[in-house]
Amino acid sequence: MHPFEDYCQRQNRRQFLGAASRVGIGMAAFYSLMRSGTSAVALDDLKNSLAISNGPGYGPGKPGPVHFPPTAKRVIYLCQSGAPSQIDTFDYKPTLSKLNGQELPDSIRNGQRLTGMTSGQTKFPAAQSIAPFRQHGKSGQWISDLLPHHHKIADDICVINSMYTEAINHDPAITFFQTGHQQPGRPSIGAWTSYGLGSESENLPAYVVLLDKNSDPQAQPNYSRLWGSAFLPSNHQGVKLRSEGNPVLYLKDPTGETLAQQRKMLDGLAQLNSLHKQAVGDPEIDTRVAAYEMAYRMQTSVPDLTDISSEPESTFKLYGDEAKVPGTHAANCLLARRLAEKGVRFIQIYHRGWDHHSGLPSRHRKIAKEVDQGSAALIMDLKARGMLEDTLVIWGGEFGRTVYRQGGNESNFGRDHHPRCFSIWMAGGGVKQGYRYGETDDWCYNITRDPMHVHDLNATLLHTLGINHEALTYRFQGRDYRLTDVHGNVAKSILA
Repeated sequence: MHPFEDYCQRQNRRQFLGAASRVGIGMAAFYSLMRSGTSAVALDDLKNSLAISNGPGYGPGKPGPVHFPPTAKRVIYLCQSGAPSQIDTFDYKPTLSKLNGQELPDSIRNGQRLTGMTSGQTKFPAAQSIAPFRQHGKSGQWISDLLPHHHKIADDICVINSMYTEAINHDPAITFFQTGHQQPGRPSIGAWTSYGLGSESENLPAYVVLLDKNSDPQAQPNYSRLWGSAFLPSNHQGVKLRSEGNPVLYLKDPTGETLAQQRKMLDGLAQLNSLHKQAVGDPEIDTRVAAYEMAYRMQTSVPDLTDISSEPESTFKLYGDEAKVPGTHAANCLLARRLAEKGVRFIQIYHRGWDHHSGLPSRHRKIAKEVDQGSAALIMDLKARGMLEDTLVIWGGEFGRTVYRQGGNESNFGRDHHPRCFSIWMAGGGVKQGYRYGETDDWCYNITRDPMHVHDLNATLLHTLGINHEALTYRFQGRDYRLTDVHGNVAKSILA
């Protein structure tokens, strides 16, 4: 008996399932996996099994059915972790110049919850925007001077100034945005999208994650559960592309074996997994085999993807010289465009430097400069290539920032967490262009018109992809789960 088969048969079900849940692209590549070429019969059996167990979008290059005609084929999510201040970016409040330094009235705060970082303050003086706002484009979109490159896309973006959430601290707030629940253990947005629609690419995963290099000493951490698949089949989890070294760990074969030897190993491993599935009946085994096959195909597709030497100089003029430096926001935005061109369904970029409880006037300027040109260039690049119309781009953080100062003086103050109202923007994918949705009061503290909850945003995102958020479900432990739980309304007012 082959040692691997003997090992598998000696494992109990709990041990095996625990191991299977941890197997992903990295482990697949560790086993030197390899070149496409599994027999047609084996592949057909695999696809049939995946179609039963893995949801509507089950196979590489095999998109699942939609509930209605989509306006977007893919999503690029520019996650600004740490929470940008809406007061200093997109929600123009001219009255704050007159209210600057005045105490926030009790009637405005209305007993709303504060974090432990400011609950002990005796005074709550208002702080005006740290930069001027100006109108741009034919739409007259108000955008802060902190984001000068965004001025060029004023007529392309839909600014939502009425986002809100219940979460007041970073971990539950970012988890809420990414999974639809404040506590860990639910699938991420990208995993749900992969589960529902599958991938348009034969050689790349449906869901790819890019992490910007961090330059802020107090940046929020990133953790893989934010792009995990939780109880969905594991092939729907996000695959993280690294900015240094090999883009995917163990992607290169470390053994020096020939392609023929690699192919033979892969075929043999598929047979052993088939035997094990017959013994334990676990559908995750099929997803593991599918991951092995994907890992091989990525050996050739990923190096080509990350090689930007073929890009013309006009590309780097658009994105800036930082686009030549791996791991910068500009470089990741360029890579996101290249991923979108190759059929990746959901692309997520995390920039995590926005958490400024002190020194906000200088630190917000620095972080805004890091993300401004790349974010705007992505929109202009997609538009020039005719891709913006079917690509939904989202830019925003997990909550907003308070109008009142947290400590310090006018030159070095911070802003505390504010879940009651904040701003994001969307572009492409069937949303209105040059449009503003929602309003807040003069203190930028409460929503006065058209509130949009996290669940509403996620419902709208799925809607642009042709998915009814109430119909995309997965039964786990006796309950039908969905991204929006039992909530969410599509924001039809922002749809073109």
